[in-house]
Amino acid sequence: MARFQCKCGEYLSTVEAPNDVQLHVYTDREWDDIINMGDSIDPFSIPDPKKEVWRCNNCDRIYVFNEDNTVSKVYVVEEE
Repeated sequence: MARFQCKCGEYLSTVEAPNDVQLHVYTDREWDDIINMGDSIDPFSIPDPKKEVWRCNNCDRIYVFNEDNTVSKVYVVEEE
């Protein structure tokens, strides 16, 4: 996936690298498995996270995507 429209109307894109939209999120268990693969970690051997996570720079919504690029969950910042 490379482009998605946020509910606030902002277009999110991961075409450019690096970008401020795509987040690399690992569970603690996933990260523990990665760092325990050997004596040293080659950055190019680190697997992609299981879920793709994007953040809207306009409204800070967080989108979690399934493997088929459909939205699984949306998190919205609560106003105080």
